[in-house]
Amino acid sequence: MTPNKAKKDFYLTDGGLETTLIFHYDISLPHFAAFTLLQYQAGREALKRYYLPYLQLAKKQGVGFILETPTWRANTDWGFKLGYTQAELDAINQRAVRFVRTLGSSRPEETNAVLISGNIGPRGDGYVIEKAMTLAEASAYHLPQIKAFVKSKVDLVTALTINYAEEAMGIIVAAEQQQMDVAISFTVETDGRLPSGEKLQSAIERTDQQTNAYASHYMINCAHPEHFSTILHKGGEWVNRIHGIRANASAKSHAELDESTSLDIGDKCQLANDYSALKGLLPSLRIVGGCCGTDHTHLEIICEQFFNPVQA
Repeated sequence: MTPNKAKKDFYLTDGGLETTLIFHYDISLPHFAAFTLLQYQAGREALKRYYLPYLQLAKKQGVGFILETPTWRANTDWGFKLGYTQAELDAINQRAVRFVRTLGSSRPEETNAVLISGNIGPRGDGYVIEKAMTLAEASAYHLPQIKAFVKSKVDLVTALTINYAEEAMGIIVAAEQQQMDVAISFTVETDGRLPSGEKLQSAIERTDQQTNAYASHYMINCAHPEHFSTILHKGGEWVNRIHGIRANASAKSHAELDESTSLDIGDKCQLANDYSALKGLLPSLRIVGGCCGTDHTHLEIICEQFFNPVQA
C-alpha cells in the first residue's frame, strides 16, 4: 500500500480522552464524565488542550479527522447520577457539538475533512452488562441523545464501548428513525468475545440482520490488538464491515484496568506495529484512534508506521 493510497478517505480520531484528563491533567471526572468540563472555562480549556494535538496531527499527515464530542457519559442514567435533568442533558449534548465544531473550524485554510460525531456510550458500565435491554428498550433509551445530536446537525453519531448486540441494534434503529448516519464500536474481552460472551462475528452479523445493515460501519475499541487480532484471520464479509480501531494502550484485561490506580501507557512502538499488522487483516480499515491509556503521542507513532513504514 503506497502512502498516497493509504491516505485516501482515511480519518484519524482521538485517543483516551478520560484517561488523559484524569492521569495526565489531574482532573477529577466523577463517573468518567468528561462532558461536565463544558460547564466552566478551565474545563473547556482542558478539552481544547486535549483535542488540538490530534487535529494538528491529522493536518500534518494530510488525512481527515473525526471529531468526537466529549459526551460518552451524557445519557440519561449517568446524567441523572450527576444531578442533570433530561432537559439539561439535551442542552449539554448540543453544547458539546458547538464546542467541538468551533475547534474543527478554527483553521479555515485546512482542506482535509473534519467530521463532527456525536459520541454515545453504553447505558451501563462499558465493561459489565448490568441490565441488558431489548432492541426496543435500547432504541427508546438512546433516542433523546440522538435527537439532541440531530438538532445540532452532526455528521454522524458514534457509539463507543458497546458490549452486547441488542444495545447496538437499538442505537441503530433510533438513528435510522432520525435519518442519521451511525457507527457502532464494540468492545471485547481478552478472548475476543464481547462482555456478553458473544463472538464479535456473531454480534456484527446479528446486528446487521436485525437492522438491515443500516450502520455505516463497525469499529473495535477499548481492547488491545492482541485481544482481537487472532479472530480476524479467517476473514469474511463481517470483517469488511469493520472500518475503525481505537485500541487500548495496555494489554491488561478490563477487570485489571478497573482495579488499576495508575495509567498503563503500554509499549507505544509495539502498539504501532500491532496497528500496522491490522491493515492486512482489515481491508476496510480507514479510521484510526486510541482508547484508554493512549494520547496523541501514541497516534503520532502509529501514523508513522501506517504511512511511512520501515522497509525490511
